[in-house]
Amino acid sequence: MEITAKTAEELRLTAEEFELIKQKLGRVPNFTELCAFSGMWSEHCSYKNSIKWLKTLPRDGGRMLVAAGEENAGLMDMGNGFGVVFKIESHNHPSAIEPFQGAATGVGGIQRDIFTMGARPIASLNSLRFGNLKDKKTQRLLSGVVHGIGHYGNCFGVPTVGGELYFEDCYHTNPLVNAMSVGIMQADKMVSATALGTGNPVFFVGSATGKDGIGGASFASANITAESTEELPAVQVGDPFQEKKLLEACLEVIETGAVIGMQDMGAAGIICSTAEMSAKGGVGMRIDLDKVPTRQKNMKAWELLLSESQERMLVVVERGKEEAVLKVFEKWDLSCSEIGQVTDDGLLKFYMHGELEAEIPAYELVLGGGAPQYTREFKEPEYFAKIQAFDMNAVEDVTDLKTVAEQLIQIPNIASKRWVYTQYDSMVGAANASTNAPSDASIILAKGTGKALAITVDCNSKYVFADPYKGGMIAVAEAARNIVCSGGEPIGVTNCLNFGNPYDPEVYYQFVKAVGGMGDACRKFKTPVTGGNVSFYNQNPDGPVYPTPTIGMVGILDDLENRMTLNFKTAGDVIVLIGKQQNDIGSSEYLHKLKKTEYSPAPYFDLEEEVAVQQFISNIIKDELIKSAHDISEGGLAITLLESGFHNNLGFSVSTESAMRKDAYWFGEAQGRIIISCTKQNADLIRYDARDFGIEITELGTVTAGNIEVNNENWGNIIEWKEKYDTAIEKFMR
Repeated sequence: MEITAKTAEELRLTAEEFELIKQKLGRVPNFTELCAFSGMWSEHCSYKNSIKWLKTLPRDGGRMLVAAGEENAGLMDMGNGFGVVFKIESHNHPSAIEPFQGAATGVGGIQRDIFTMGARPIASLNSLRFGNLKDKKTQRLLSGVVHGIGHYGNCFGVPTVGGELYFEDCYHTNPLVNAMSVGIMQADKMVSATALGTGNPVFFVGSATGKDGIGGASFASANITAESTEELPAVQVGDPFQEKKLLEACLEVIETGAVIGMQDMGAAGIICSTAEMSAKGGVGMRIDLDKVPTRQKNMKAWELLLSESQERMLVVVERGKEEAVLKVFEKWDLSCSEIGQVTDDGLLKFYMHGELEAEIPAYELVLGGGAPQYTREFKEPEYFAKIQAFDMNAVEDVTDLKTVAEQLIQIPNIASKRWVYTQYDSMVGAANASTNAPSDASIILAKGTGKALAITVDCNSKYVFADPYKGGMIAVAEAARNIVCSGGEPIGVTNCLNFGNPYDPEVYYQFVKAVGGMGDACRKFKTPVTGGNVSFYNQNPDGPVYPTPTIGMVGILDDLENRMTLNFKTAGDVIVLIGKQQNDIGSSEYLHKLKKTEYSPAPYFDLEEEVAVQQFISNIIKDELIKSAHDISEGGLAITLLESGFHNNLGFSVSTESAMRKDAYWFGEAQGRIIISCTKQNADLIRYDARDFGIEITELGTVTAGNIEVNNENWGNIIEWKEKYDTAIEKFMR
């Protein structure tokens, strides 16, 4: 067939990119070669519209053991010779079309990124966004995604220990499914995704290749339209039991000492793993595609290159040690086929039955090599004018606090996510320390290391929509706050940046500013960004989703005895607010959902104050002065108090003489505030310590045996509130 710019356009390459490919090859590419460029130069693989700004994030320092983005996942020093490996990635587009398999394979893919480095995954988390829960389509998508995550994770045997779930109209067409995995390993045993050694054999291991997932990387780099269901073959199909065998086989084969390099065949399949491993090692490969195990007959070269069939790895083995590798995979009843060799010319040469099908310099395909990099136009969004015009005084203040609190506690963004998390196995591996002791971050025992991990995923996308720079900072700050409130020390970040079409200047403005805010906050908290994922083209027919830069953060607990939980412990304890109350209702759930106000400023946030409050909380936890700590987030102070009482069915008696608006005081979401409980004696010590720190604190009242009283008004018993909180989402899903 004749290859033209139109052919390139059909493969989602631009006419300019087609000309660039011809220039790099010195000739017109054939169809197989053009398909390779299409996959590798897709946004999903090349980050061509984002890499300029990603490079501005803090990418080294602290406990980093590998450079950001250099390996399949980030690796940070835990101490005692161990490292923690972690990463978060999106599977948004596949989940919008086929929610079960889309979500399931998202979980499988992120696990492979962890164990391909030699780490054993010990925990999974997720961040999920859907449309209005009253809508039947949303209910179907939610059910499918949760079922997919639960099925894959439960069968694979890694506990799902935490996450977040939001419902906003803008996610109706394009839900967001972000999956995070965390593993541990001996730090000096990391396997790099690098090909080295001329003549070393290249092995294909794991499941056979089929036509599922072909073009998945390109599919993820375009808007979802009414015709997207016709692209259903782009959604991969997963097998968690096969992945479990692959995990054990890979960890075992690493111990043989025969492995030079290894990489998951994720986005863009074989072409991606061969190109990235070769380019990184400055080598080439000769690959015989007819030696790739297949489960469908007569697959063409381009189909084999681009298939994203799951549970597959590319492994470069030291020549002469092939037998040791074959024995391991035979033991685990997994396919292990030698499909090629490492070469010294930097070229990827793909053959079918002895005929050369494609010849491409590996360097020209990859991010950081020949893949194009763009700087897109950006401008301040027009809707900012509506945000700036917001007048809080035009919003009538509340008169009935109890009724508003009852409405808030049942909003799906605030209510218990019990319907979701009961479908996940959170106990497999017996390392989850949060099941019966809830804390703001999930606490996981890192067995054999003498330490524990605190892990969280966070992003309030309404805040980012209102102010991308401030919202980006808040996402980082909230993640750090959750870890600190749990007794941990934040050490590093992985991010999943979910935005609309980068060719829209207003969307690109959101992206650029959010990355800037994240970077400044990460520098302040000394939490470098180890890597992550950019997902553009998350659109609805009416426009883009809210900008959603999800932060996955990991912290260390050197001593599990230092952990802190969020729940009240004893009636009679004093309840203390750490941080300043603000006369602010901006972007709150109260304002957005109950007052139906879409455009308002992001809530109050001061980075210096946030750092000081977190340092103070860390100190009083270490000094054993408090019994609980829970940060104030969605729903404000009233919701935080209720959540603090649920676990032990303890209530509270609190009051205020503040002159500020009642809705701002009780339901505002100003940042940098934490609720603690402690003895009366320790409350006095904390007050003195706070003075030295310059931290404002307010004694609100006391913990009760179950009754709730606010400003001398009886709100009933905590158990009644807990029932409303626990069942709100379930009522929609019956």
